[in-house]
Amino acid sequence: MALQPISFAMQQIRPSPLLVFDLDGTLADTACDLVSTLNVILAREGLSGVDFAQARAMVGGGAKLLIERGLLAHGITVSETRAAELLADFLAYYEAHIADATALFPGVSEALDRFEAAGFAFAVCTNKVEHPSILLLNALGIAGRFRAICGKDTFAVSKPDGGALLHTIARAGGDRGRTVMIGDSKTDIDTARDAGVPVVAVNFGYTSEPVDTFKPDRVIGHYHELWDAVEALGVA
Repeated sequence: MALQPISFAMQQIRPSPLLVFDLDGTLADTACDLVSTLNVILAREGLSGVDFAQARAMVGGGAKLLIERGLLAHGITVSETRAAELLADFLAYYEAHIADATALFPGVSEALDRFEAAGFAFAVCTNKVEHPSILLLNALGIAGRFRAICGKDTFAVSKPDGGALLHTIARAGGDRGRTVMIGDSKTDIDTARDAGVPVVAVNFGYTSEPVDTFKPDRVIGHYHELWDAVEALGVA
């Protein structure tokens, strides 16, 4: 009996469901190393360091914004040229100390294991510059788990522009309709909304206001809650 031709639709492979993570304050607690680096840069400028509790709320928008906030705490602004020089100094020091005190949040590895066993793929979309993002994830031993690691300088746009998330999804071979963003801040929630992607927020990250203020689709307090949160969004 002759075989029936396989339809084009049957030949198509459905993309894996995709989880796209923010990095600082979502996957890893990076605040100590970021603030330590900021204080080194401030000291080089003859300025006092910022208190860790105060500076923690400054983290989350990328190194350039962190430096700007640290300077503003002293009532100082600088030219774009000087800002670029300070950023270069910051990144050089930070990359040399990228995981001195940084660690994954509890439950991250176990959550990735569970989702991976269920057929999910992973990517990172962060406002950290791409190179140190890759360095950090390598230092933490999980870089190889992500199909794409995309930073502030990877594309022509960055968060909160939803295009950064859409480009990340495309680079990871995903489908927007089967993707969930996981983040810790208004920036992440705004990015997901702009891209038309559901978002789960962690409540232990870096935000000046409680993250549920920004009305994400779900909020979790530990990574062992992520499975149920994603399942409730129906993207698998």
